[in-house]
Amino acid sequence: MTTNTSRRQFLGAAATAIVAGGLSSTGDSIAAENTATGGWKWQPLRKAMYLPEAASLKVDDAYCERLKKAGFDGLMPSHWNISIEEARKFRLLLEKHDLRNHAVCRGWLTTNSPDKEKVVADIQTGEKALRTAAAMGASSILLVPAVVRGITMPDPWDFEIDFDPKTLFVKSVVAGDNAPFADYIKAQNYATESSIRAVETLIPTAAKEGVIIGLENVWNNLWCTPEYAAAFVHSFDNPWVKAHFDLGNHTKYSRCEEWLKALGRSIVKLDLKDFAVKEFKGKRGGGPGEWAPIGQGTVDWNNVRKTMEEIRYSGWINLEPTAGNQTLDEYAAFVDEHFGV
Repeated sequence: MTTNTSRRQFLGAAATAIVAGGLSSTGDSIAAENTATGGWKWQPLRKAMYLPEAASLKVDDAYCERLKKAGFDGLMPSHWNISIEEARKFRLLLEKHDLRNHAVCRGWLTTNSPDKEKVVADIQTGEKALRTAAAMGASSILLVPAVVRGITMPDPWDFEIDFDPKTLFVKSVVAGDNAPFADYIKAQNYATESSIRAVETLIPTAAKEGVIIGLENVWNNLWCTPEYAAAFVHSFDNPWVKAHFDLGNHTKYSRCEEWLKALGRSIVKLDLKDFAVKEFKGKRGGGPGEWAPIGQGTVDWNNVRKTMEEIRYSGWINLEPTAGNQTLDEYAAFVDEHFGV
């Protein structure tokens, strides 16, 4: 793997200085310390609504009023490909209603594409998203750095990944015979190497704009166990690279609590969805299933709250509708019940 250690250490030191200079005062820290008591204490999560691009472009005064009335604190929109002037106007619209645009969803890049020009172009869109997010007043972007498709791979609940902790290269992905997955292992290793290069390229822009890169592996068939996903995020050793974790996405791989424990204090933001596992399989408790209305799946929300307290997460949580017709009031009530005081 080609990594520039000295460059990474330099960027990490610079980012630490910038973060220490003021970013923690935004209220987005995953472990906001209570300086008055000298320790950490749970703070109610700040509620936001995730909006895909089409819905993001339609946000107006009426929607902001409904969102605020339901008890929300802000948004995570997806319309990152707009001008800086438009981004600032969007920020002012939300601020008018005492709402915050706390994150921007850039979504999927294809840093592992064989087309080098496409990789360069995608990285440039990541830089664009960071600048847009800064103009919107957001403290992070959601970024999925790569995806693998069309290759034979294990079922989600069968993954047992053995990887080199230094290079992150995968040796095997299941117990026993890995011959059927040779192409997948090769693709995973290439995606890891190319993603590291791409994210390191984005770090200077993130530091300049004061916006954290929140990495997510949302069903992209990469970094498919909690330990491996955490090792990937932690490998950057940089305050401008964190984990953006979805509480429902990876239930088919492993229990939600295991992901939270592994990612720990590297989590910068959370998304909220629910998933109903039909049959628990494998050692990690994952299994096949389907989306469920929030609170009606198999996620153990009491244990999730307990684990959040253990890792000291007290920041933003984005509601992402996936099943049912729950209202804004119902979403807000669920968060208040499980993640309030």
